[in-house]
Amino acid sequence: MLLVGMLDSPYVRRAAITGALLEVGFEHRSVSVFRHMDAFRAINPLIKAPSLVCDDGTVISESLLIIQHFEDVAGRSLRPIEDTARVRDLSLTGIGIVAADKAVSVEYERKRPEAQRYAPWQERIVTQLHTALDLLDRAAQRGELGSGPELEPADIAAAIAWGFCRFVIPDYVEESRWPALAAQARACEELDVFKAWPIDRE
Repeated sequence: MLLVGMLDSPYVRRAAITGALLEVGFEHRSVSVFRHMDAFRAINPLIKAPSLVCDDGTVISESLLIIQHFEDVAGRSLRPIEDTARVRDLSLTGIGIVAADKAVSVEYERKRPEAQRYAPWQERIVTQLHTALDLLDRAAQRGELGSGPELEPADIAAAIAWGFCRFVIPDYVEESRWPALAAQARACEELDVFKAWPIDRE
């Protein structure tokens, strides 16, 4: 299998780290949906990162579905089995994904020409981002987000979202406001699997 996309994408990075933890065999190719559009189109005409090219040539285009496929191949999941823990993990994973989504939106919006910006929309997505980070920080304070040795999907989603925020929009996410989340993410970044899949700084 071939995972395609740049590791500066939180979606690509989350899929890669999850696949590695599940011990699924896959290769990775850094192709940008912006700088290498024609090359990406040749792999997936949707130009969607991440894309997973399966062994039979089938392309899967959404990170959640790529992770589901990795789980199917591995025959297991990183998610807890016990009902209460599993539902909590699903909830916190969703919040981590929202945080990453809104960080991407903030980055896109601030790159727009001034005349094309719509202040109420910008305020809304920043508020959504900060709310998601508030919820993750409280979860980290309660000990509901870990940093190993065994990681759950919520741990990965939260750490990757925080790392992405600090990488692309650090002026919107000061560590002093979310210290527990920042500490959890720092601890995750020290793990070998995170070091093996660092945010792409090219």
